[in-house]
Amino acid sequence: MSVHSRSGQRLRPYRAIVAARVRMLLQYRAAALAGFATQVFWGLIKVMVLLAFLESATAPAPMNVSQILVYVWLGQALLQLLPWNVDAEIAGHIRSGGVAYELLRPLDLYAFWFARTLAFRAAPTFLRMVPMVLFAFFGLPLIGLAEWALPPPASLAGGALFLVSLVFTLLLSTAITMVLHVSLLWTVSGEGFNRLMLGVVPVFSGLVIPLPLFPEWLQPVLFWQPFRGIADVPFRLYSGHITPGDGLVELAMQAGWTALIGVLGVWLLGVARRRLVVQGG
Repeated sequence: MSVHSRSGQRLRPYRAIVAARVRMLLQYRAAALAGFATQVFWGLIKVMVLLAFLESATAPAPMNVSQILVYVWLGQALLQLLPWNVDAEIAGHIRSGGVAYELLRPLDLYAFWFARTLAFRAAPTFLRMVPMVLFAFFGLPLIGLAEWALPPPASLAGGALFLVSLVFTLLLSTAITMVLHVSLLWTVSGEGFNRLMLGVVPVFSGLVIPLPLFPEWLQPVLFWQPFRGIADVPFRLYSGHITPGDGLVELAMQAGWTALIGVLGVWLLGVARRRLVVQGG
C-alpha cells in the first residue's frame, strides 16, 4: 500500500465525521433564518453608525466607505465562524462522563473533536452566509439602498486571496475552539469561557469596531494577536485595504497562529488526559 493510500485510510474516519456533522447541522434552517433576520437588523445599524463616524471625522479616515461596507456585511455573513462558544454536545459528553467512552475509540481524540468542531463552525456559517451575501449584494439595491450594498472584491487577486484566507479562518477558529473544548476537562461548565470569549473575540477580531479605526499606538498590539486572522484579515483582503502583495504575509500569519494554537491544544489535551477526573456516570 502506498503512502498516499495509507494517509487516505487514516483520514477517512475524520472526513466521515465532518460530513455527517455537516449534514446534521444543515437541518437547522429555521434557526438560521431567524439569525439572518437579526443580523440584517444589526448590520444596518452598524452601517449607519460607521458611516456617520466617517462623515463627522475631522481627519482622514483609515478606511473608505466601500471598505467599511465590506467589513460590516462580511462580518454579519461570517458571524458564526467566531470562536466564542463551545459545541454543546462535546460539553455534554464531558459533564455526563461520556468522554470516557470517547477515550476508548480507536481514533485520536484531538483529531476526532477537531473534525466535529470544524463542522460545528462551518455548517451554521454556510446557512447564514448565503442569504446574507445575497441580501447585501442584490437585496439592498432593490430596496433603494444601493449605497449601502456589499461591493464586489477590489480585485481578482484580492478575491482569490480572500477565499484562501477564509479557509485559514475556519481552521484558526476551529483551533481556538478546540482550546476551549479541552479546557472543559478542568472547568466542566463552558459558561465561564463562553462569556469571556463573547467579550474578547468580537473586539479583537474587529467585529465591534474595524481594527484599522483603533488608535495608532494600539495597532502593533492588534497586528500580532491571533483573533485578527478571524475577521480583519479576510475582510481587508476582499476590500483591497490589504494589498495582494501584503496578503501573502497575512496568510502566513494565519497559518502560523493556527499551527501554534493547534499544538497548544494537543499539549493541553495530553496534560488533561493524564489527570482526568470523569464527571457524572
